[in-house]
Amino acid sequence: MAGIELNSAAFSDHTMIPRRYAKDGDNVSPPLTWSGVPDEAAELALLCEDPDAPSGTFVHWLITGIDPRQGGLDTGETHPGGHLHRNGYGQQGWGGPQPPVGDEAHRYFFRLYALPAPVSVPDAATADEVHGVLDEQQIASGTLVGLYQR
Repeated sequence: MAGIELNSAAFSDHTMIPRRYAKDGDNVSPPLTWSGVPDEAAELALLCEDPDAPSGTFVHWLITGIDPRQGGLDTGETHPGGHLHRNGYGQQGWGGPQPPVGDEAHRYFFRLYALPAPVSVPDAATADEVHGVLDEQQIASGTLVGLYQR
């Protein structure tokens, strides 16, 4: 399976996400860029999740229907013409990191999926439901992991 290169100007893979992007900061989404999207991709989906959350994997951001010709998102850009889903906080769009005070740094997996056809994901889908759709249908993906601790 082909790989998509996913990066951020705000943090590198497996480094700390600046507080600006956290729920207790400015709560704006970080800038992301990507390359290597296969020509046959009909749409992209972007997922950010925290598998270290006390209640189980927590969805911080899910966008489906992103134009595969788009090469990234600017800071705070959360709706690039696709469908913005509710996050684990019950809000539309980006909901920044907010691990419990005193926890070790949590990992935030940003995953970009290239899909061969439009997908249907329930609006308030759990992480398992999202993976059930996207993991099965993807033709390529890329992952960027950020860390955050309060």
